[in-house]
Amino acid sequence: MIFMEVFLDNRQSKVDIDEKILDTLIRVVKESLRVEDLEGDFEVSISFVENEEIKELNKEYRGIDKETDVLSFPLDEDLLVPVPLLGDIIISVEKALEQAQEYGHSLERELAYLTAHSMLHLCGHDHMENQEKIIMRDKEKEIMKSLGVFKGEKGV
Repeated sequence: MIFMEVFLDNRQSKVDIDEKILDTLIRVVKESLRVEDLEGDFEVSISFVENEEIKELNKEYRGIDKETDVLSFPLDEDLLVPVPLLGDIIISVEKALEQAQEYGHSLERELAYLTAHSMLHLCGHDHMENQEKIIMRDKEKEIMKSLGVFKGEKGV
């Protein structure tokens, strides 16, 4: 049985994030944990920011001086807390909207994908090596398919 708490922090004002989108993202977090066969209690935070803030974070933590769509910050497993904190997901909603328009699907679908991608990072996956990338992409597809969210879909 999975108990999870998802903390949502909207620090941007350029794009409306409605309840339907928030509900979808919570479903993505839960489905990601199921795909990873994780059981127990977990906490995750998702912050919605503007391009300028994510650019600053990307420069500070990755040494890359440009905006990106999403950053994942897994928390230290050695922290002694009552509920395991998987980590933080920071999403540039401006960049997500731009990508949704570019790929011809909804903002909700793009945010769902970015959340699934980041959840897999929080669970220890990476895509630096080709084999890791294949595994991660397969899991992303499984999460999105199980939620009925497909590439190019205008609505979720």
